[in-house]
Amino acid sequence: MRTQVGIVGAGPAGLLLSHLLHLNGIESVVLEARSRAYVEGRIRAGVLEQPVEQLLTDAGVGTRMQAEGMAHEGVILRTEGHDHRIDFQALTGKHVMVYPQHKIVQDLIAARLAAGGQILFEAAGVSLNDVGTDAPFIVYEHDGRQKRLDCAIIAGCDGFHGISRDSIPAACRRSFDREYPFGWLGILADTPPSSEELVYASHDRGFALLSMRSPSVSRLYLQCAPDEDIAHWSDGRIWDELSLRLSCQGFTLQPGTITQKGVTPMRSFVSEPMQYGRLFLLGDAAHIVPPTGAKGLNLAAADVAVLTRALIPWFRAGETALLEAYGETCLRRVWKAQRFSWWMTSLLHRFDAHSPFERQVQRAELDYIFGSVAASTALAENYVGLPLIL
Repeated sequence: MRTQVGIVGAGPAGLLLSHLLHLNGIESVVLEARSRAYVEGRIRAGVLEQPVEQLLTDAGVGTRMQAEGMAHEGVILRTEGHDHRIDFQALTGKHVMVYPQHKIVQDLIAARLAAGGQILFEAAGVSLNDVGTDAPFIVYEHDGRQKRLDCAIIAGCDGFHGISRDSIPAACRRSFDREYPFGWLGILADTPPSSEELVYASHDRGFALLSMRSPSVSRLYLQCAPDEDIAHWSDGRIWDELSLRLSCQGFTLQPGTITQKGVTPMRSFVSEPMQYGRLFLLGDAAHIVPPTGAKGLNLAAADVAVLTRALIPWFRAGETALLEAYGETCLRRVWKAQRFSWWMTSLLHRFDAHSPFERQVQRAELDYIFGSVAASTALAENYVGLPLIL
């Protein structure tokens, strides 16, 4: 089989890339190792920057998002029982959209299949070949047979643990990595959110986050050890700790039935380059951010926007400038998002290694943000999203 762009991975990045290429007359085939049911049901983050919301809407896949998503015009920072609201709308004229990632995946799959797009689920044994040449190809197994996909471009959208990044020779790669000394214990609960907007709480016992997936489903997190044993956390203990860390005058946390819980380690990671020959890395295949700044999915969408913009003139007229600059262009935004995510994480979490001096500096930084329009604006500007292409 032959196509113009072979896409490895049917997450948001791979599916959005396939959809945008289709809208511009460029053919693609998406290969996904998991089943459709698994991909469509995988729960992930759900805070969309306004530029990403607009990208989905302009691409014709935002109808359900606009109907079911929750537009948030601010976020609450809580410390020592006091709240400060960062007013996105007043400071930037923008908002963020809370809409679950698995619904974005469902919307994109439906759009691709309705348009006759090819998504091959349960494609096993995928390998990328001759990526440094002008005739790359992908070998995979599907329906019990080994097959070959010849393509002009390969897009690696298969996540941090996928094969794409390692298909770039090790001697040509450089990685930047930081592992944080804590993780997040996250839960999904069948209970209406106890706040209309996200609450980021800095507490002496550790960070906590109140988020949501819908008007009836809450998503909450607790800072914990990176190797925390979830078996030691009963539902009652989780709600007690959340109530303590999120406590504030006039605020009441509404417990509910916990339907999912797990521990996620925290890390920052960037792999350079993001392109090698005809192979281009997108999303988690190239970079990971701690979730504090809500940037993971948004960075993946920005990578898609950059690559789509570059592929259109390359396929239509053989123009190479934008394609050759793909990695450099993406990394300008990636490193700004890394900086913001690191800063938010460092600002709000409790570090065991911190001295009393360093804890006081954290408090002073929060106090500065609360009292400075300029500092609040900088936070808001980064949270709602820098332009997709910088």
